[in-house]
Amino acid sequence: MKRNSLLLLIFSILIITSCAVKKEEKLNANNLFTGGELIFQTGFEGTSKLVPRTRNKPGSDSHSYDTDDIIGVDNTLAGHNDWVKDFDENPKAGEFMIEYTGGDSTKRYVKIIPEPNNPKNHVLQFWLNDWWLATENQKKARIQADVYGIKSGFREFHQSVRVFLNDDFKALEKYPDPITWLTISEFWNNEWWVATEKYGFRVTLGIGKPTAAESKLHFILNAEDAGQKEVWNDNNHSKVAVPIGKWFIMDYYFKEGDDKTGRFYMTITPDGEKKQVIFDVTGFTHNTYDPAPNGVTGYSPLKLYTSKELVQFIKDQNKTLQIYWDDFKLWRIK
Repeated sequence: MKRNSLLLLIFSILIITSCAVKKEEKLNANNLFTGGELIFQTGFEGTSKLVPRTRNKPGSDSHSYDTDDIIGVDNTLAGHNDWVKDFDENPKAGEFMIEYTGGDSTKRYVKIIPEPNNPKNHVLQFWLNDWWLATENQKKARIQADVYGIKSGFREFHQSVRVFLNDDFKALEKYPDPITWLTISEFWNNEWWVATEKYGFRVTLGIGKPTAAESKLHFILNAEDAGQKEVWNDNNHSKVAVPIGKWFIMDYYFKEGDDKTGRFYMTITPDGEKKQVIFDVTGFTHNTYDPAPNGVTGYSPLKLYTSKELVQFIKDQNKTLQIYWDDFKLWRIK
């Protein structure tokens, strides 16, 4: 009896310890989106407005990049709400811009508009209905909001943004091929197009479809060393369909590290629903050969970037890809 009682006691301790560890892991995951220094926030209200400009991407060659900027203050928020003061001129942030890499307003544009069905609220609209001949003689379509020139790279940060994909995205469920390229956010540690950069690395967040058969859209995620050499992907684990025609909050957390310490964690919270974990990846978030990684030096927090074939498929059906963005917030932890 004594031996059985001892074995029962040991077994009970192991169960309690295991539950405690699992609880701690769960708490750590839930707490990823707390803490850090709020760098910037906006709901695209107040005096926020787009202004045109043209310049070259930092470190680029002589290719011309058509760009816009956003200036002004969202005075509906208390602090960290000035596009110039809190973003462009903030040494802990970077330079913000809207980039198209070609095309014109008949093919793509970005505007701050009243939200459809809720005109008291303003949102950032990405509108894309055609492709064009871009850099490197590639035919593709791109709109993106960039943060470049981050002087001391982001080693750990998190971001929150509200997202709405218009109903025309549903047409992609019938796209006659797998969808592997429809990027909505991109992280550079560091930018591999910079001539002096030896250790380029990219994490790409997108929307995809695994087969040619009709199916729901899902989020896809992968990481690559320079030369588009894939390091890892997590494209087969997300079982959550991408919400279309419905607002959702997208939160993600990025931590620089190797295959044991790097982390990318993402959740979505559709309006009226519970938070859902989309990705929880432990793996390289810097170049696998980099002896001294120095953080994310540039990234595209908001993006709509895809192939000629995909956007032509949408156009042939008299549809247009549109994303509305709202309530963007960025925290820096390290």
